[in-house]
Amino acid sequence: MYYTYVLQSKKDDKLYIGFSSDLKKRLCEHNDGLVVSTKHRRPFELIFYEAFKQKEDAMRREVYFKTNKGKSSLKQILRNSFSGLKE
Repeated sequence: MYYTYVLQSKKDDKLYIGFSSDLKKRLCEHNDGLVVSTKHRRPFELIFYEAFKQKEDAMRREVYFKTNKGKSSLKQILRNSFSGLKE
């Protein structure tokens, strides 16, 4: 399986969107500071993910969530759980 995931930084409340074939391992990499683009914003909490059979589908969803329309959709999906969500 391939996963599109959304992390929320506990440091600045901002979101990080990515995809991986090993979600648990990837979350550990983010929180252990092994990902250059996120190491200054840790720790992270996994707040949302979707699973796909095909890598291309997960990658396409990641790209969508990084667009303005995708960010808006994501905020709608998570609106009740995370009312203070920031981009």
